[in-house]
Amino acid sequence: MTVSIQSSFAFRLQEPTDVLLQFEAAAIPEQEIVRCETTLSPAEHLARVGAQDNIGQRIWIRATGEFEVGYRATVKPRRLLARLDELERLPPHRLPGHTVPYLFDSRYCAADKFQSFVQAEWGHLDGGARIVAMRDWIAENFTYQAGTSDATTGASDSFIQRCGICRDFAHVMIALTRASAIPARYVACYDPGVNPPDFHAVAEVFLADPTIPGGGAWHLVDATRMADPAQTVKIGVGRDAADVSFMTSFGNAEFLRSRVEVRQGGDE
Repeated sequence: MTVSIQSSFAFRLQEPTDVLLQFEAAAIPEQEIVRCETTLSPAEHLARVGAQDNIGQRIWIRATGEFEVGYRATVKPRRLLARLDELERLPPHRLPGHTVPYLFDSRYCAADKFQSFVQAEWGHLDGGARIVAMRDWIAENFTYQAGTSDATTGASDSFIQRCGICRDFAHVMIALTRASAIPARYVACYDPGVNPPDFHAVAEVFLADPTIPGGGAWHLVDATRMADPAQTVKIGVGRDAADVSFMTSFGNAEFLRSRVEVRQGGDE
């Protein structure tokens, strides 16, 4: 099964400004990039750099005026899927080093504040069974609603408001998971099930790997219930949305427009 992606966006810079972009599907073992094409407006400077955890690439640009980005790709997800509710939690002292930062609080995910709530609600569950219960609780108690959050909204705000968009659902899922002493990270992605079509965000949790005794693996979790891990295409990962925005401007930028289309199928 392949996933076809078309995305574009444009912005205006009044003066020479540095901008960091991340919008391309990551070339990683769990997804094959069958074909891709990226088009960018002329820039004073352009350079590719590795992204967080070596998942995907970022593009530095320095430009002035109107700047357009276009991207087309066909991707074949190949990840191994497991039943989350059957997976065990790895105790913290057995976690590999690269997962440890994803236990800590981050800009949008103040996990420490949720520890007592998590224990009261799901203290009788552990591992993947707790993850599934928390995911379903968010899905059933939160409303997906655009315009109810902004760049300052964190997991605590969303928890109180009980509404938001995909980034807010992901932040709450990450905070509850970290409050359970299970590593969780933020995943920017594409998925054909997202409606309306747009850049999407889900959580990813580190639980036991059913194929390796004593090992662990990352597993995708979407509390909006729109994305299917079997067809999700990763762009990048981070501690929260601050680490993996599709556009980060280090100066004033006027965002003009964007368009995303993702569908099943495509040329192989």
